[in-house]
Amino acid sequence: MKFYKPTTPAQRGMTKIDFSQLTKKGPEKSLLKYVKRNVGRSASTGRITTRHKGGGVKKLYRVIEFSQTRIDAPAKVIALEYDPNRTAFIALIQYKDAKKQYMIAPQNLKVGEEIIFSEKAPLTPGNRTKLKNIPVGTNVYNVELEPGKGGIIVRSAGASAQVLAHDGDHVNLKMPSSEIRMFKGDCFASLGMVSNPENRFYRLGKAGLSRHKGRRPHVRGSAMNPVDHPHGGGEGRQPIGLKHPKTPWGRPALGVKTRNTRKWSSKVIISRRKK
Repeated sequence: MKFYKPTTPAQRGMTKIDFSQLTKKGPEKSLLKYVKRNVGRSASTGRITTRHKGGGVKKLYRVIEFSQTRIDAPAKVIALEYDPNRTAFIALIQYKDAKKQYMIAPQNLKVGEEIIFSEKAPLTPGNRTKLKNIPVGTNVYNVELEPGKGGIIVRSAGASAQVLAHDGDHVNLKMPSSEIRMFKGDCFASLGMVSNPENRFYRLGKAGLSRHKGRRPHVRGSAMNPVDHPHGGGEGRQPIGLKHPKTPWGRPALGVKTRNTRKWSSKVIISRRKK
């Protein structure tokens, strides 16, 4: 982390991520793509459907390989880069036929190392293999929910799931949320922990950096009038005056169970996350 001397009010609480470990190069142009941002507005009507979005710095999307399109083909890590679209760092890998791909970089991955996606890959960070071939106690990330569909979960900075047990054709994983869940043994997962674990200590320090990220000001409900929010009203600073907080539309908020108990995935959850 980078810490700043309090020479300005913004820098008093500001902490930033140290990018000195990354390769000093621009992104791979062949792996860039423009993605139109709707910034909280409906594509059909143009009206705001999600509040507090808008503005933001222009950025291009990096095409990440979340799946395993090349099995048993070793690749060399040629760069570690920053991705403005995610909290984790990404690694640029190159195969022997000069084909390049981006992947989510695990912690402690170094430039020049070799990785491989295989059904039985060596147990080194960055390699990708099937869950049934990963021993108990190993940390994994970028895990598939269905075989062949590509990694969907455990992809944010510093995240990892732990292999707890092998049960027939299934493998039990402890998720970052502490939920214990069953996965099919043929699902692929990457070995290690996602890079940039210090991201949780990142402090913007000023409102301008929040606007750069495309986040508009979020006004407290208790600062509004009663006509605008259930928490509004009262002389001076007041508590919300309700037993439980509500959304602007009067629905319960904070601490309310929202999961559909009839969801198909409930049968694969062994232990719910701690509340």
